[in-house]
Parts: sequence; C-alpha cells; structure tokens
Amino acid sequence: MNYRKLLLAAALILPLSCSHKLKDGDYTLTVLSTNDVHSTWFDSTYVGNGIKKSIFAMNYYIDSVRVADGAENVLLVDAGDCLQGDNAAYYYNYVDTVTPHLFPRLIEYMGYDAIAMGNHDIETGHPVYDRVQADLTRAEAPFLAGNAIRNDSGKPYFPLYKVVNKAGLRIAIIGYNNANISAWLAEEVWSGMHFVSIAQIIQRDVDYVLAKEKPDVMIAAMHSGCGQGDGSILECEALDAFNSVRGVDWLICGHDHRPYVETRDSSALLNSGSHSRYVAHGKMHLTVEGGKIVAKRFETDLIPVKAEKADPVMRAHFQKDFEAVRAFTLQEVGILNVDMRTRDSYIGPCPYMNLIHTLCIGQEPAQLSIAAPLTYNGSISAGTLIFNDLFTIYPFENQLYVITMSGQEVKEYLEASYDRWINTYTGPGSHVLKIAPRDNLRWQQARWSFEGLPYNFDSVAGLNYTVDITKPRGERIAISSLADGSPFDPARVFNVALTSYRASGGGSLLDEVGIDTGKIDERVVARYPEIRSLLYDYLKENGSIDPEVIGRPSVIGTWSFAPAAIAAPALKADMQLLFGQDAK
Repeated sequence: MNYRKLLLAAALILPLSCSHKLKDGDYTLTVLSTNDVHSTWFDSTYVGNGIKKSIFAMNYYIDSVRVADGAENVLLVDAGDCLQGDNAAYYYNYVDTVTPHLFPRLIEYMGYDAIAMGNHDIETGHPVYDRVQADLTRAEAPFLAGNAIRNDSGKPYFPLYKVVNKAGLRIAIIGYNNANISAWLAEEVWSGMHFVSIAQIIQRDVDYVLAKEKPDVMIAAMHSGCGQGDGSILECEALDAFNSVRGVDWLICGHDHRPYVETRDSSALLNSGSHSRYVAHGKMHLTVEGGKIVAKRFETDLIPVKAEKADPVMRAHFQKDFEAVRAFTLQEVGILNVDMRTRDSYIGPCPYMNLIHTLCIGQEPAQLSIAAPLTYNGSISAGTLIFNDLFTIYPFENQLYVITMSGQEVKEYLEASYDRWINTYTGPGSHVLKIAPRDNLRWQQARWSFEGLPYNFDSVAGLNYTVDITKPRGERIAISSLADGSPFDPARVFNVALTSYRASGGGSLLDEVGIDTGKIDERVVARYPEIRSLLYDYLKENGSIDPEVIGRPSVIGTWSFAPAAIAAPALKADMQLLFGQDAK
C-alpha cells in the first residue's frame, strides 16, 4: 500500500511558527526502523526461483503494524546504507540513469518519514546521491546528515532534521552519517564536504532543534554502529550518544549490522541489523497533564522478517523494475574455467585471489598488488559467467589506486596484515588462524569466527615470500624475490595497486606502518574505475578466466605459510572449525 500518498497530510513538515500544545491524556507512538538494507529491494535471487529477505517482506510487517496501531500513529525511519549491495542498486546507480531511480520510488511507496544517510550511500558518488536526494526531497523523505559539512559555508550539505506529526505528537528527527567516511572512501566521492564526529555536535544540535521546534518527541537517527559506549570507535558512536545526550527519546542506529534494541527509563535504542532480516519495533507511551508530558514508557523488540511474506501488491507494483534488473543481471559476460571459493584465500594463494591480483597488477604502472578477500565464504562454479557472478567475485564499488611504497614499507605492511590474520603457533592444539568460539552479534548465533575482519587480510602479488607461523610479528615475512625472480630491494620504491578503501585509510593498515593516508594524494600515481568494472572489461577482452593465466607465478608471484609440515595440518583443523568438514 502506498502510505506516502495516503498519509501526506500527516507527514507534512509543520510550520516553524507552530503553536502546538498537547491536550491532556495518553498518547502512544509506534516507531519502526530499518537500516543497512543494502538494496535488498527485490525478493528474488534473480538466478533460478530462489527467494530472499527483502523490503517487500519488510513492507508486509510494516503494513501489518500500521493496520493494528493505526497508520497515523506509526513512524518509519531508516538509518542508512540504502544505495549499495545488490544488483538492483548498481543497475539504477550506474546503468539506467534515465529512468527515475528506484530507491526514492520505493521510499515513497512505503511511506518512510526520514532517512539518515550511510557511508555506502556516499560511496556511490555525487552523480548518484545528488540525483537520488532530489527525488527523495520530492518524496518528503530526504537524506539527513547534519555532520556532513560543506567546505565553502560550514553548513550541512544535507538537511540536519525534519519535523513530522504522528499520533497527535510533534516529532523532530535529526540525522547523521558515519563520521569515519574519510578513512574509507576517496575524497572525490565526497568532494566539497567533510565529516565531523557525531559525539562532538549532537548535543548542540539537539538543543538547537528542541529550542527552535519545541517537539514533543525527539529522535536521533544515525548511521553509526553501537560500539562500546566509551568513545573509542569513531565509526560506532551510537552508544556514546545513547549514554550521554540529553533530550533524545529514540536513538535509531546502524552500520555494524548488529540487531539490537535497548529500553531505558527515558529513552530507547533501535538497530534492526541488516539486509532486511528484521524490522526494529518500539512503542512510546506518553501521559500528558496540564499540557506537559509527565510520564514516558518504552517498549522495544525485533520483528523477524520471513522471505515468503513478501508483499504481493508491492511486488506487482515494481515488477517492471524487477524485470529490467533481472535482464541485466542474467546477461552472459564470459567463461570461468575453474571453481573459485573465497575462503581458500585464508590459507594460501587460490584462483579467487589470483584473479583479483591479476586485475590489479595488470593496470599500468602497477608493479605490486595488495588485496584481500571481500566475500567471507562465497563460491563461483566453473562455467558460463553472468553479470550476477561479478557481485560475488567483487561485491563492493571500490576504485583502484596505484600508490608509491618502498620495499621496506611493503614488508612492514605484510607483517601488519598477517598479524590481523594469524597467531604465532606454539605447538599442537594451538590455532594458526586468529579464530575464537564466540557469539556472532551480526547473525545472533554461536560459532567459530575470525577475531578480525577478513577483508583486512591482505596478501601481496608481485613477490615471492613465506609467512613463518612459528615467529612473532616483525619476523614472519621472508621475501625471497620479485615475481620475475629479480632481487627484492627494501630501499626501492614500487608502484602498488590497492583499493580506494585501503588507500583512504580503511582498515588502518597503511597508517599502522607509518603511511599518512590523510596525505595519500602525494603518493598516488594513477586512479582507475571501480574494480568490478575492470573485471567486466577483462572478460570482454579475454572472454574467459583461466587458472593458468591468472595464476602465473612470473606475474603475481607466490606465497605460503611455513614451515609447511606444521602449517598444513594446523590450518586444515582451523578451517574445519570455521567452515565444517568440507573445508580444505
């Protein structure tokens, strides 16, 4: 059901001079939130007849709550990362730029009241998000990001807040993007602005909006993870704000993909997780006496979303868009002549990483390549590749940079990377991989998992080297030569290909070895389009991906864990803990 049209009058921004005064009585406001949907817009897997969780299914539950509680009493807010992740977003971001973008049309159909912008929304670049913002503004639900500050005026690039009327209450919603964007994304995608810590400005902004708008309810929506609540993680400031900011009734957050809700005496927090798995749900009960709110009570929970509950009316409404995306997704792009599994990257060279390194080191003037697996446990079977497979091989819109690094910096970089990845082996029963049995906060299940993030497990192509598992950091990496057999000189300056995410400071590996990513432009010698595009171009030129071509030692070199007699069985045991008995 298109609630934006049905509830337009209720959702309009109220006049700034509003003389609103609450009548005595009891009020109940229902708050629904989503975040990190990552463009899971359609319930189809595109290939075959598979279905997946989607906003079609979320809309089923949202509509159900509206029917039960009264649509005029329900507020719907999203906390960002909307424009990246699935083929549908890619198609409307970069392929079909003539048809009105699908995302604003979905937002209007579902009747969202506000959207905090996410870092992956910024990642799409000005041509995409500026166009989308114009459509969202017309749909009465613009991106909010009060901490994205214009360089020329010092004012927010996106609106700080909006005001709506629901449940007879005047509600102000302020929004923020992630404060750590400059550490992950190339400046060209966020040119003209900079990002400041939410914790530094949120109390000032809340006080300003409270004084100016005099709302009955104050909501802060931020694309920032929960964090530890101790101010130690710039990209995860939600609990920092929840613990300290006065005057906020609801804090809606995201980014960490952690389904989490919390209720306190005077406020509540909602984080729905990611990828349309949950709708975060809350109720706020207010008692008004003498025109003033004298009591508040909160309820929170998470509504699990079932893929098969997809709203059939909504599906039919957007069927034409689905067919366009599906046709694009199923187009044949080449042949893969070897099975590829991303998890094989954790124990040595493999076809998957060989392909990524071949793409990167093949761009002039690159001499070395730094890369990590970006899908935790993806697989692509040999055979005809369709465009959909390219999202499994390379799921993000990272650009490729070529920067200068000395041989010594490369060696120290490898030491830092493998220290994220492995332990120093101490004997039988100890783990080579840095894994631990723990509750997985993202997926809410107990399992063995890496202590660190695998997309920071970088290897280097263009070298021949070993990683000694029995030695500590600083002594593990032994580089025998360059890939072509020539000597490796620590004093030599190399042109090194790596992602824009890494060059901008993502993962902190460059900074950890003394390279100031705030001045990375001084080292950049070339920039290329996003790496998935390079893969597509490679297939158009070569027609196929052959293991003999992408695995040439004379081009990409080779590396291994040593000593092999100890490393091989220990790694096999660790991989079985992570992935089961079918792991290598």
